[in-house]
Amino acid sequence: MKSGRQMPLNALRVFEAVSRLMSFTRAGEELGMTQTAVSYQVKLLEGVLGELLFRRLPRRIELTEAGERLMPKVSDAFILLEEAMAAARTAADEQLAISTTATFATHWLARRIGNFQLGAPHIAVRLITDTALVDFSRDPGDVAIRAGRGVWPGVVAHHLMDLDFAPMLSPSLLEQVKPLNDPRDLLKCKIIDPGDSWWRLWFETAGIRDANLEGRQRNLFGSQTLEASSAIAGHGVAILTPAFYREDLASGRLVMPFDLVSRDGSAYWLVYPESRRSQPKIRAFRDWLLKDIEKNPP
Repeated sequence: MKSGRQMPLNALRVFEAVSRLMSFTRAGEELGMTQTAVSYQVKLLEGVLGELLFRRLPRRIELTEAGERLMPKVSDAFILLEEAMAAARTAADEQLAISTTATFATHWLARRIGNFQLGAPHIAVRLITDTALVDFSRDPGDVAIRAGRGVWPGVVAHHLMDLDFAPMLSPSLLEQVKPLNDPRDLLKCKIIDPGDSWWRLWFETAGIRDANLEGRQRNLFGSQTLEASSAIAGHGVAILTPAFYREDLASGRLVMPFDLVSRDGSAYWLVYPESRRSQPKIRAFRDWLLKDIEKNPP
C-alpha cells in the first residue's frame, strides 16, 4: 500500500532519542542537533499524529499515553533498521565483484582465484565478464581488470601484464597449407577476423607493410577465447596472446608457426575507484594479485 504522506523518519529518529534519554538537550547532543531543532522535530511528529507525545514539566519531560504507545514500536523499528544496515555492510564486505574480460577470466584469473580464496576464505568472489569499460558509479563491480594504456580518470591502476600477440593455427590446418616459410605465406590462409588491428601490426613487425587484408570475410567473435576455439577446430588462423595459450601450444592443440610476437603498447591493469582504495577486501585482492603476478609472471 502506498502511503498518502511521507514517513517522517528524521522526526521519528529524534523522538526515539528523546524518549530513550528523556531529555531534549541530551538527545540533541547525541544527534548533533540544537535543542531548538530537536523540539521542532518532535512538534512536527506531533502535528503528523495529531497527538502530544511529551508533557513539558518544570525541569523534566514525561511521555504521554500516546508517546508510551509509540515509543517501543519506534525503538524496535530502528533496531531492525540498524540490523539490516549491518547485515548489508557485512554482505558487501564479504563479496568481491571482479569485472574482467572473458579471455582474462578464462585463461588466467579463474585458474588462480582459488589461491586467493584460500588466503581470504571470508571473501566470496563473483566474476563479471564484459568487454566494456566499467563505470564504477553505475555498473556492478568492486574492481575491474581491463586492457588499455592504464590512464583512466578517477581510478587507481596497477599494471599486471603487457599484451603481445602472434598468429596461431591448428596442426591440421598447418598440414593443409604448409609450407609456411615466410610470414607472408599466412595470407594464403583463412584469417579469423582480418579486421583486427593486431593483424596489421604483426605483419608490419614482420616487415610486411603491404599485407592486403581488406575485402576478406570477417568473423566478429568478440573475444580471444572464441577465436582460439575456432582456430583449434581448424577454421582459420587467429591472432592471440601466447601467455593465455601456453597449455594449448604445449599440447599441440595450437601451433605458433613463427617465433615472432608484436605489441601495441596496451596492457592488462587492475583498476578500482580512488575512493575505495582502503576497503579491506580490495586491499586483500590487490596485494594477492600483484604478488602472484610478480612470483608467476605471464
